[in-house]
Amino acid sequence: MKELAGDGIPVTVTCRVLKLARQPYYRWLANPITNAELVEAFRANALFDAHRDDPEFGHRLLADEARDAGEAMSDRTAWRITSENGWWSAFGKKRARGKGRKAGPPVHDDLVQREFIADAPNRLWLTDITEHHTGEGKLYLCAIKDVFSGKIVGYSIDSRMKSRLVVNAIDNAAALRGNVAGCVVHSDRGSQFRSRKAIRALARHRMVGSMGRVGAAGDNAAMESFFSLLQKNVLNRRSWTTREQLRIAIVTWIERTYHRRRRQDRLGRLTPVEFETMMTKTLALAA
Repeated sequence: MKELAGDGIPVTVTCRVLKLARQPYYRWLANPITNAELVEAFRANALFDAHRDDPEFGHRLLADEARDAGEAMSDRTAWRITSENGWWSAFGKKRARGKGRKAGPPVHDDLVQREFIADAPNRLWLTDITEHHTGEGKLYLCAIKDVFSGKIVGYSIDSRMKSRLVVNAIDNAAALRGNVAGCVVHSDRGSQFRSRKAIRALARHRMVGSMGRVGAAGDNAAMESFFSLLQKNVLNRRSWTTREQLRIAIVTWIERTYHRRRRQDRLGRLTPVEFETMMTKTLALAA
């Protein structure tokens, strides 16, 4: 209307053609955006950022994230905004039969192609997330495995499956291993691995991301084999009352049993720690 008025066409004529009342237009012109609308927009932006980072979150968890970002609101307000915009939890919104949830697009190419081979440490890492129930709720483990020796070079355990679970595992592995520039980190297409925070973590350590196909367990079979061992030797051995009990059991099994006591045929009946110690010396002498 302002442009037409600038061209000499009266507002009255424009409103008549568009079948609009003049008074609401003039009120909007005097105050285009109300304070309430501005607050609503900031809240929606905060909720959308949280939903984009963690699509599995329902409205209550999104509200928690928005409040952490400085946008105070009630859970009910968060529900209203997310419902109006269709920002449903990937697990909470039922779909029509035959129309399953479409997997997110990969943010990295598949650089592994099921070739789980590495001729030196820190050349190829595999990572994935597993979960298990306790009396207090679920506990999540993100583990990173070096294909060279099978050693778990980094892991993160948390009560929530957020992108920070992956970021902490990457940071822990990089701190432990030192020079990891150029290392390929292969994962599935889970939202945590596709998050901006995880991508930035890889870039910060100058590592290269890789992702398998949707629904193809073989694309990360070597990591699944580790989780299968963990399931049999720890998770399913008993019921766990608290998350802390399970966390201690997982850490103890990885550090004491898997790394130092479990011998592997592909490593010449050596443990991951023994294999790395021996091969690192051999590679150093060859260099």
